[in-house]
Amino acid sequence: MTPETAQQLLDANFAPWVRALEIRIDDIGPTGATLSIPISDDIARVGGIVSGQALATLADTAMVFAAAGHFQAFKPVATTNLDTVFLRPGSGERIACRAEIVRAGRAVVFAQAEMIALPADKPVATATATYMIP
Repeated sequence: MTPETAQQLLDANFAPWVRALEIRIDDIGPTGATLSIPISDDIARVGGIVSGQALATLADTAMVFAAAGHFQAFKPVATTNLDTVFLRPGSGERIACRAEIVRAGRAVVFAQAEMIALPADKPVATATATYMIP
């Protein structure tokens, strides 16, 4: 799966409010996926930092695409657990999220992600998730 193919899948299958984050798929492969979003006024909260909701959505979406990269095909998955830890305020130009699969079985996938503020290259948040494969 290429980033371009994955981007088309995102655009065709995800809710409008997720697409409104302007998520870009920067890399995808068997070891994971890297997605990023621009930092804009639309996702800022008081103080001009990225809202936690936007970061959690980015992480969840990145881990779904890490699963797609792992399986080399887009499979609908259902988030059953999402845990996000916020480390510092997100600011700068973009937030990049690198997600990878920890373990994948026939029915359950475990994933983790790290979000980095760019261009400072500072960690902003981490996330873990569990997905059921219907």
